[in-house]
Amino acid sequence: MCENKTYTVSIYTENNIGLLNRISAIFQRRHINIESINTSSSEIDHISKWTIVVKLSEDRMKKIIGQIEKQVEVIKAYYHKEDEIIYQESCLFKIKSEFLFEERQIQNIIKDSNAKIVHVNREFFVLEKSGRTEDIELFHRELKAFGIMQFTRSGRIAVTKDEMKISEMLKVF
Repeated sequence: MCENKTYTVSIYTENNIGLLNRISAIFQRRHINIESINTSSSEIDHISKWTIVVKLSEDRMKKIIGQIEKQVEVIKAYYHKEDEIIYQESCLFKIKSEFLFEERQIQNIIKDSNAKIVHVNREFFVLEKSGRTEDIELFHRELKAFGIMQFTRSGRIAVTKDEMKISEMLKVF
């Protein structure tokens, strides 16, 4: 049996209604869990870039890409291995303000992790942290001692290390 690995999938599409359902259905029908999904504008107007993270074997990943390109109106779909991309995630933490002012330890955690305070009031403060998955998870564990009031995390966004020449292909649209 092939080993499951984490793959980041990049899909370029025109901005069409219903794509989320069609793309996610391909994974759902094959009982593949989507770890995260993110869509945004790409470097070309009216073209969206989808970033999907899944864990499965490379053989299954190749088949999924083929099915996406056959069944959905995509310009191009790629899968990337971890060492082929630069990626980040983002998260926000809401914590009681008393800890910010009274606990030197939390100030050190914020400083050492390069997190940023984005909001402060009398009741709570909000921290923003961006980084790789393991950085986010470590920061989350360190903050648990202070009673996280709320926590939210984005999906992965990624760019490739090597030039893929997708921009040239996208300019046609």
